[in-house]
Amino acid sequence: MSDVIFKRKIYSKLKEWKETSKGKTALLLEGARRIGKSTIVEEFAQKEYRSYILIDFNEASKEVKGLFDNLMDIDYIFLFLQNIYKTTLYERESVIIFDEVQQCPKARQAIKYLIKDGRYDYIETGSLISIRKNTKDISIPSEEYRLEMFPMDYEEFRWAMSDETTMPLMRKFFEKKMPLGDGLNRQKMRELRLYLLVGGMPQAINAYLDTNNLQQVDMVKRQIVQLYADDFRKIDPTGKISKLFMAIPSQLSRNLLRYQPTPVIGKTGADKIDEMILCLEDSKTVNVAYHADDPNVGMSLTADYGKYKLYIGDTGLFVTMAFWDKDFTENIIYQKLLNDKLSANLGYVYENLIAQMLRASGNKLFYYTFPKDDTHSYEVDFLLSRGNKLCPIEVKSSGYKTHASLDAFCLKYSDRINQPYLLYTKDFHKDGNVLLVPVYMTPLL
Repeated sequence: MSDVIFKRKIYSKLKEWKETSKGKTALLLEGARRIGKSTIVEEFAQKEYRSYILIDFNEASKEVKGLFDNLMDIDYIFLFLQNIYKTTLYERESVIIFDEVQQCPKARQAIKYLIKDGRYDYIETGSLISIRKNTKDISIPSEEYRLEMFPMDYEEFRWAMSDETTMPLMRKFFEKKMPLGDGLNRQKMRELRLYLLVGGMPQAINAYLDTNNLQQVDMVKRQIVQLYADDFRKIDPTGKISKLFMAIPSQLSRNLLRYQPTPVIGKTGADKIDEMILCLEDSKTVNVAYHADDPNVGMSLTADYGKYKLYIGDTGLFVTMAFWDKDFTENIIYQKLLNDKLSANLGYVYENLIAQMLRASGNKLFYYTFPKDDTHSYEVDFLLSRGNKLCPIEVKSSGYKTHASLDAFCLKYSDRINQPYLLYTKDFHKDGNVLLVPVYMTPLL
């Protein structure tokens, strides 16, 4: 069965860029590998342009890559591309796509001159694109308009399941602050757990739709995780970045106040660790939450970039990595997870899922810790900036309604609080000034 082309929200942003830019900028679509960048860009080119050329720099010949070494004769470049790709380009009606452009830095540098020429539109896609290895010898074009793309979010996943109604319905309940009722909440939690297990990688979703077999889905996810690990080894032959990536589930499962690199890679200089974390962040395979030293609007100004928590960019991959001790994850484990019957505490899995959902909704990730007593600390899992106030978030993997950290935080910073949230697995509820919200409503916060 051929792969389905899924409906993606970013399509409307591509249209907006085309209509407002009118050839004055190139679109750079950044994101991790295998999240569907090439697919959505090619679909966009087919529907919105008279013709297009897609140059995949992972496969392009030396002759194609060599075109961008000398820009003295741009006419020749266009003639050569039309001949080799057997496609006619039409002025202001065609687009040229530089797919995986980090594999040909000179093509990226050429954007400045191609935009100035003005005949065609340009879209670049790339992953690991900001790493110095790929950009140290070129001038980064200022004519780039950057868009960040993520794995399929929960609403896009429901669309793939032929469900267009869940999220509009959840919006109604959220706006009215109404409980769903136990039966509907259980149904929506089961649907969410399916997303938690399959994840938002299009290949994994296709495998699920084709086979209805979560073990087959797991095999696809393992291939993607291995691809990421191999990518990191190309950048860092010591394997340390790959180790930091693979250790994320185990670090989160220990409920640590921050990611601790030393137990994973041994004693390493702070500057070197900072560089490796930046590589992970640039790869878009992870989401990084930084500690806000002064939790207030403008948290980036007081973030401690040496204190952070790491989350896998796709929770479906996270689940596979959590059971990496076997060559495959048995269907029985997936079935128990799906039915909420696995005895393991899955709070860290939900924490990763919420980090993914918040990032996909356009939020930067920050958290906050402060002393409870000499040996314990309060922790606010996530902080959202809303207007000139904050929305602190505590995450529970169960139906527990206690929220000591939220209460202490709200008491400490009462003048900065908009709305505190506790995200958990039970129905919508209000407890004092705290809103207890089912996890699947996270994108609505």
